[in-house]
Amino acid sequence: MVSGHLFHCRKNSWPPEEYISKNTLHLFDFDSAAPPEHAWRKKLNSQANLLREFSVTFREAIKMVRLGIRLWSYIREEASHGRKAPIDPFTRESCKPSASQGVPLGGMGSGSISRGFRGEFRQWQIIPGICKGSPVMANQFSPHSGILLLLQASEHPNSATTTPSNSLTHFSLIFVSREGMNKNYASVLAPGHHEGLGKADDEGISSWGWNLGGQHSTYHALFPRAWTIYDGEPDPELKISCRQISPFIPHNYRESSLPTAVFVYTLVNTGKERAKVSLLFTWANSIGGVSHLSGDHVNEPFMTAKGNPPVTFGIAACETQNVSVSVLPCFGLSEGSTTTAKEMWNKMVQDGQFDRDNFNSGPCMSSSPGETLCAAVAATAWVEPHGKCTVAFGLSWSSPKVKFLKGSSYHRRYTKFYGTSERAAQDLVHDALTNYKRWEEDIERWQSPILRDETLPEWYKFTLFNELYFLVAGGTVWIDSPLPATNITNSRHQLTNVENTDVKVSEAEVNSNHNAAVEHTATGCQRSVHLDPQNASEDVGRFLYLEGVEYIMWNTYDVHFYASFALLELFPKIELNIQRDFAKAVLSEDGRKVKFLAEGNWGIRKVRGAVPHDLGTHDPWNEMNAYNIHDTSKWKDLNPKFVLQVYRDFSATGDMSFGVDVWPAVRAAMEYMEQFDRDNDGLIENDGFPDQTYDAWTVHGVSAYCGCLWLAALQAAAAMALQLGDKAFAEWCKAKFLKAKPSFEEKLWNGSYFNYDSGSSSNSKSIQADQLAGQWYTASSGLPSLFDDFKVESSLQKIYDFNVMKVKGGKMGAVNGMHPNGKVDESCMQSREIWTGVTYGVAALMILAGKEKEAFATAEGIFIAGWSEDGFGYAFQTPEGWTMDGHFRSLIYMRPLSIWGMQFALNMPKAILEAPQINIMDRIHLSSVSSRSSHSETGVRKIATKAKCFGDSVFNCAC
Repeated sequence: MVSGHLFHCRKNSWPPEEYISKNTLHLFDFDSAAPPEHAWRKKLNSQANLLREFSVTFREAIKMVRLGIRLWSYIREEASHGRKAPIDPFTRESCKPSASQGVPLGGMGSGSISRGFRGEFRQWQIIPGICKGSPVMANQFSPHSGILLLLQASEHPNSATTTPSNSLTHFSLIFVSREGMNKNYASVLAPGHHEGLGKADDEGISSWGWNLGGQHSTYHALFPRAWTIYDGEPDPELKISCRQISPFIPHNYRESSLPTAVFVYTLVNTGKERAKVSLLFTWANSIGGVSHLSGDHVNEPFMTAKGNPPVTFGIAACETQNVSVSVLPCFGLSEGSTTTAKEMWNKMVQDGQFDRDNFNSGPCMSSSPGETLCAAVAATAWVEPHGKCTVAFGLSWSSPKVKFLKGSSYHRRYTKFYGTSERAAQDLVHDALTNYKRWEEDIERWQSPILRDETLPEWYKFTLFNELYFLVAGGTVWIDSPLPATNITNSRHQLTNVENTDVKVSEAEVNSNHNAAVEHTATGCQRSVHLDPQNASEDVGRFLYLEGVEYIMWNTYDVHFYASFALLELFPKIELNIQRDFAKAVLSEDGRKVKFLAEGNWGIRKVRGAVPHDLGTHDPWNEMNAYNIHDTSKWKDLNPKFVLQVYRDFSATGDMSFGVDVWPAVRAAMEYMEQFDRDNDGLIENDGFPDQTYDAWTVHGVSAYCGCLWLAALQAAAAMALQLGDKAFAEWCKAKFLKAKPSFEEKLWNGSYFNYDSGSSSNSKSIQADQLAGQWYTASSGLPSLFDDFKVESSLQKIYDFNVMKVKGGKMGAVNGMHPNGKVDESCMQSREIWTGVTYGVAALMILAGKEKEAFATAEGIFIAGWSEDGFGYAFQTPEGWTMDGHFRSLIYMRPLSIWGMQFALNMPKAILEAPQINIMDRIHLSSVSSRSSHSETGVRKIATKAKCFGDSVFNCAC
C-alpha cells in the first residue's frame, strides 16, 4: 500500500482555477455542472498538433526486408478477397493523426464514436474492426437549442472503408438574443476554422458562424464523463457548461453495454437582461468515412419515444416547462437540397427555432447516392438575469447485428434488453435522458474513493480513469450469446487423461453464493470471497476487444496479460468469460495450413495444448490466430500467461466453479510446455527467434522474461492444483519448480539483476524492464515470492536507475532494453522503445515490492510524455510505445490498461492479502508420483499430435 506521507505535499498538476475563473466555478457549483477537481484539461484554442510516427533504422529495414515482401503479398491477397489484413503497416488514413482526441461516447461493445476535445465527433467504429479517424463536421452543437429525430443510415461495410470526408457535421451551435437590446450571438460551439471547411458563402456548413475563439473555453476529461466550459464565449454574459455522460458503470453489465450518451448544458445568465438561448444539435446521417454518400438514408421526426419506423441514430432533447423543442428533420450540405445548411442556419439566426409543424412531416425522401442528409434538433429557453437553466440532449445509435467478414453473425449485448430492431435507438435515447442522473451517481460512487485519496498524485487519479477510454474506443464487441459448455470437463470429445484429473470440490462449493465465505474443503484453507452483488449465474455474454486500431486482432492474449487487470477490477464476469474462451481454445486444434511470414515456413493454424495468440480477426472464436508473423504455437510466454491469469482471477474472485471449468486447460497448457525444456533442468528455453510478446526482439537460451513467467506459472499451477484437489499434479509442478528455480538463477543472475538471456549475443546482458513479469503476477496472486527480497529489490532498483532515469531524466517511462553501460539497447526497434503498458506493469510490481516512490516516478513518465501539456499529445490514444524522440508506434492500444495493475496493487482483494500468511508451496509434500515425466499417460504433450475436435466446440477445427 502507498505510504500516507509520500504524496500529500504534491501540488495539483492542473488545478481547475488555472483554467476557469473562481467566480465561474462557483456559478456552476450545482447539479454536477462544474468540472471535477481532478481531470485532464485542455484549452479549446490549443493546437491539435500532428503526431509523429516511428520509422525503422536502415539496419532494421535490411533485417525485415523479406518479412516486408511477404507481408505486402499477404495484404494484397487478403484485399483481393475483400478483407483487411490484421496488420497492415503500408496503408495509412488520409486523415493524419493529431493531438485532438477526447472522451469517447457510449458504453462498451456496441460500436463507438469519439469526441475530440474541441467538440468534433470523430474516430468512428460502428463496424467491427473498421476505424475512421476523420471528424464528421456536420455533427455540431450551437447556441440555438429538441425532441427526437431518428436517422436511418445504410450500413454498407464497403462505404465505410473508402476515403474519409471532412465535409460533414456533428456539432453544437448556439444562438443568443437579449430582451430589449440589440445583442445577438450565433456560433458553432467549436473553435477555429476546421479542416474540410470551404468558403463562407457556400451552401454547406462553411456558411455557419465559426466564431468561437476558444481562448476562454476549456475541456475537462474524467472518463466516462467530460465537461466543456464556455466562460463568456460567445456571449460575454453567458456562462455555459456542457457535460458529456456515458453509461460506463463498473459491475453494471446491462447499462454499460448501451450505445448512447447524454449532453447536459447548464446556462448561467450573468447579465441584467433576459436572454433567449437556443441550442442546436446537428447530425449527419453517416457512420463514418463517406457512408453519407451511399444513398437510401432516411430521417424522421418523433414527438415521443414510442414509434415504429426503423432507425440508426436517435438525437433528442428534453422538453420542459422552460425549454421548448423543435426539429428540422432534413437538410443538405449542397445547393439543390430541399433545405440547405446555410438556410437552416439563417432560420435559426432569425427565429431561434424551427416550425412546430415539422413534427408532422413524416419520413423524408431517401437520399440519392452522393447526397448527404443531416438533421437538427433545437432547444430554446429564456434565462432570467442571474438565472440558471438546464438543457439535456441525447444521442443513441442502433446497430444490433455484428457480422464478421467470414460469415458469423451475432446480436450485440444491448439487444438483450432493447431488441434487435434498429428502432431500439428510440428507446435508448429516451432512457438515457431519463437515467443519466442515476448513472452519474453510480460513476461518482465508484470514482470518489480514489479521487479523494490524498496519498495519490493527482496525475495518477485522472490518468487511471482516462486510460479506460480504450474499453469503448479501442474497438470492442460485446455480444448476447451463450457461453460454451459451462464445464469444459463435460465436453464429449475431451481427452480422457485430462478429463480424469482429481478435482475434489464439493457441489455445494461450486454452486455457492459468491458473496459468502467459501471453505475450500479440498485444501482446508478458508478464504473470504466477494464478487459483485448481481446474480452469480447471470449470463453476461461474450466480449472482444482489439489489440489496437492498427492491429486488428481480437483479445490478443499476450497483451491481455497486461490489460486484464482493468476488466478484473471493473467487470470481473467479463474477464472470467474471456478466460473460459481461451480455456476452450487450449483444448482445440485447427489443422488448416498457414504461412508464417517472418521465415516463410508453413504450419497449422492452431495446435492443441497451445494458447492461441488471439481469437481471430474475420471470424473470432471460430478461426483463431489471425497473427501470422511467427508460429505462436512455439512462443514461450502465452501458456504461462494463461496459467498466471487464470490463477490470479481464481484467487481474486474465489469463484470455484470457474476454477473447475478451466482446470483441464491449465493442465494441458502446462504439460504442453515441457517440450521446450531441452536440457531437462526444469526450465523452458527460447529458440533463437522472437518467440514471445516482444516479437522483433530475438532471445537465445533461457530468458529472464519467459523463464520468470514459467517459474511463476509452475507455482500458480501447483497452488491451484492443491486447492482443486489434484495433488499429483501439484507435486509434479512443485518438483519442476524446485529444479528450475536454481537453474534460472545460476544462468541469469549477475549479482544485481537478471540478464536478458543466457546466450552470447551483444545484448544478452541487457537490463530488460520486463524481466520480473512473472514476479508481478506472483505478488498479485498472493503466492510466495519467486526470489529472495534482495534479488527482487536489486533488479527493480537497477531498472529504475537505468531503464527509467537514464532516459530523459525519467520523464518518458521505462525503455525496454538498456545495456549495463547506460546506453540504450538498439539491437532491434522494440529493445529501444518505451512501451507504455510495460512501464505501468513495472510500476505495479514496484508498488507490490514496497517501492512506491519509484513506482509513481516510473509511471509518471508515461503521463508526462503522453498526457501532459508538454507531452507528445497521446491523450485518449495511448500508443503501444514511443521512441526517445517521441515518435509513436500503434496508436489506441490495449496494453496501457495495465495502469489498473497499479490500482490492483494498491487495493488488493482481501482473499489475496490473506493468502501469503500460508505458504501454499510448503503444503505440497512430494512423493514418488512427482518424479513422473509428463510423457506418461497423464500428460498432454504425448497426445497433442493426435488431437480430435470437440463435437460441440465453438471452434471450427479441421483436424
